[in-house]
Amino acid sequence: MDLKPSEEKVKPFRLVKYFTLISLIVIFCGTLILFMLNTHWARTMQQKKSEDYASLLIENLNHQVFLQFIIPVALKFGKIQLRNKEQFIRMDKVVRSTLHSFKVDMVNIYDMDNTISYSFDQAVIGKKDAGGKGYQDAVSGKTTSKLLQRGSWVEIFLRFSKDSRLITFAPLRAEQPLSRISGPVLGVVEIVQDLSEDYKAIFDFQKRVIITCTIVMGVLFLVLLFVVKRGEGIIEKRALERLRLKEQLSRAERLSTLGEMVAGISHEIRNPLGIIRSSSELLKKKMASYDPSNLIPGIIIEESARLNNIITDFLDFAKPRSPNLTLCRIEDVLEKNITFLASQINEEGYIVEKDYDNNLPEITADPEMLYQAFLNILINAMQAMPEGGKIHVETGSSDNTVTIFFEDEGEGIPEDILEKIWDPFFTTKEKGTGLGLGIVKNIIESHRGSIQVSNRPVCGARVKVEMPVKQGV
Repeated sequence: MDLKPSEEKVKPFRLVKYFTLISLIVIFCGTLILFMLNTHWARTMQQKKSEDYASLLIENLNHQVFLQFIIPVALKFGKIQLRNKEQFIRMDKVVRSTLHSFKVDMVNIYDMDNTISYSFDQAVIGKKDAGGKGYQDAVSGKTTSKLLQRGSWVEIFLRFSKDSRLITFAPLRAEQPLSRISGPVLGVVEIVQDLSEDYKAIFDFQKRVIITCTIVMGVLFLVLLFVVKRGEGIIEKRALERLRLKEQLSRAERLSTLGEMVAGISHEIRNPLGIIRSSSELLKKKMASYDPSNLIPGIIIEESARLNNIITDFLDFAKPRSPNLTLCRIEDVLEKNITFLASQINEEGYIVEKDYDNNLPEITADPEMLYQAFLNILINAMQAMPEGGKIHVETGSSDNTVTIFFEDEGEGIPEDILEKIWDPFFTTKEKGTGLGLGIVKNIIESHRGSIQVSNRPVCGARVKVEMPVKQGV
């Protein structure tokens, strides 16, 4: 309840952040649409310009071919036959001199039978029915153009293919001197222009425009996000600090009450418990000679030991002792734990995988207290896998901190109780006080370290322990 005012203060900043993000996305999408429209308009203008350019070229070519080829050849040979080598050379000379220095990739001239009579590419000369609809329109007196693009489907869809060619068909007419009226159609001229470089220049320009807009919007977004994050962070930090102080105060009150309770009853319980246990051990020795099958004394001894362990857990949790700091090595403590549990590990089918950093520094800590903490963690990992399994232990170091990971292959911790595992007396086990992890946390935090428990992505739980190399660091 105490955090509601802070949450209400955070919401306006979050609203500004979301509004900023959505606004920039809308602007960016608008820029993309404008980019597509500008590109379409630029390409349309470029294509129209190229079509007009082709029409002028064909008109000039028609004039030169009629004056310099058709009339002289008709007078000299009586008829035009481009199969004649001399006529073909003359035609080629007229066409190439007319189109010299102009941007023309290919020229084909068709006769009235839709056969290519002349071409820059001699391999297609004589090819029939190659003109298609463009040829038919030209025969009827119409000049038509079409854009041919080659490339991947993405390039064609975006209309930015690397190979773009404009193909123009126009009639080749006889000219009437001193008259604007054109004569009959004598053939068809096909001109192919390579527009790849022109379209590439348009694309490069538009790309620079959109990159510039993206950078400007990105910088604006980062500035606004920084301002919003800064304000949001300050408010959240204050809210979290208040929550942490409240949690510490509540925890201190619980521990104080628990400590007083434990201090008052521990001696009252332990003294008679010690008498019960010693008496049971004596009774067991005497019963061994009279009735060896009687298990009652052994049960009393076992339950007395369990009750003594519970009282010890209470004392360790309620009144944790201060660590006796000495130089120690984490891997030595871990090896001592694994050695202690070796018989249980072998008998119950556990496998301990060790991945130690060979360059781990020594740390200032109480090795006995760390031994107790790591032992509880390993026992919890084993209890999470009743049928056996792998326990992975890994160490590493960075920035004056040593990190230890414990991973098991159990079922993990349900998300709804993940936050409750540190609460005193909270347990999901049939036997136990629910103080084990609390004791571990007290030990780690008494060394100015931290402990985190989380679920692994696949299966099992992961415990992460971070210890400072030197106290106060």
